[in-house]
Amino acid sequence: MQVKRFFAADMRQAMKLVRDELGADAAIIGNRRIAGGVELTAALDYKLSALAPRVPNVELEDELRKTQSRIVTAQAELSSRSESEDGNRQLFAGLPLTASEPLVETPVETPAAPVAAAAAPVDPRLFDAMRSELSGLRELLEVQLGSLAWSQLQGNQPQQANLWRRLQRIGLSGPLAHELLAQIAGIEEPRHAWRMLLAHLARRIDVPEVEPIEEGGVIAMVGPAGMGKTTTLAKLAARYVLKYGAQNLALVSMDSFRIGAQEQLKTLGRILNVSVTHVDPGQSLAQALEPLLRKRVVLIDTAGLQASDPALRMQLETLAGRGIASKNYLVLATTSQKQVLTAAYHSYKRCGLAGCILTKLDETASLGEVLSLAISHELPVAYLTDGPRIPDDLHLPRRHQLVSRAVSVQMQDEPSEEAMADMFADLYHSPGKRVG
Repeated sequence: MQVKRFFAADMRQAMKLVRDELGADAAIIGNRRIAGGVELTAALDYKLSALAPRVPNVELEDELRKTQSRIVTAQAELSSRSESEDGNRQLFAGLPLTASEPLVETPVETPAAPVAAAAAPVDPRLFDAMRSELSGLRELLEVQLGSLAWSQLQGNQPQQANLWRRLQRIGLSGPLAHELLAQIAGIEEPRHAWRMLLAHLARRIDVPEVEPIEEGGVIAMVGPAGMGKTTTLAKLAARYVLKYGAQNLALVSMDSFRIGAQEQLKTLGRILNVSVTHVDPGQSLAQALEPLLRKRVVLIDTAGLQASDPALRMQLETLAGRGIASKNYLVLATTSQKQVLTAAYHSYKRCGLAGCILTKLDETASLGEVLSLAISHELPVAYLTDGPRIPDDLHLPRRHQLVSRAVSVQMQDEPSEEAMADMFADLYHSPGKRVG
């Protein structure tokens, strides 16, 4: 028997390392969270009768789903720290703890007279350790369930499996692909099914009925650094000036953190003959905007800050203030990874998002990730940018053109079995969505 440990940033990467080195027959005999990722212990030729059969079966999948449901229930219970001592003991009963932090129960002596028992405080580290173990176990189950579901689909429904592959090449998320395939379930002819899939995808993309700068008002560009906020603002400003002139446009910069950011906007203002106002941290944005309210359009450039930066929270609260009434558009570079896009949305949604602007379409190798995000969170796609030219490379989105572009830049090679398993694993993040 060959036993080996594997270290990776997350469970999926660790499982891929196991498959690459030990093969699909390897058995996972241990997993735990470590600093910076996870540790998996895998064995080859591991003789144990309790091991699951290597051929897919429905009974095993049902049992795994029940286990996952129990894990989710346990996580919900762990979120409440105000339970009684008896409730805490029941929660920990039968669940593993880390060896470094065992749960020690203090013997309770029976009092001579009945007294009110005070709940003993529970070390928060125990909860953290429990959450870590449950999170690792859930992630492992999701990966295994994804692989199991994909194997079953290939054997039972090869035509549908082929459509799943094509959607994965575009980069769509598992839950979105599942919803689209459910809408063409009765179509047998492959080419017609594919065309209908793309048509349903196009209909799911939301675009504003009226162009934002045509509506007017205060428009803010928000998003992490490097997404193209300032360049997009320059394109919007130039587009407006060419169409309506400079007298009803004003620019505002809230970026006091990036070197040269204010000078860049000043240069743009001089070229377009548009006024530029700078708002320093701590300064009232409402007061800075008051003299500009007579302008038809005010474009705000914000700082791209890390999610952990306290200045970001202050900036978002300012934009969400009642006296501002700004329409905030999340600027997303289509070259960014799925995790980066998701983190950007969750960091900036607090200010209230009117939609998103997709940038760097000329550099991207996949549009599926950003389209999945926009569709799943109901973010209208307001503008597209696909080059450095101002304002020529700024476009209004067209649903079918955007889908056609997503197909044209799709991955050329067939997706690997690991990629398909990961796509199916995404389904287990969404309750109620299952393959079959």
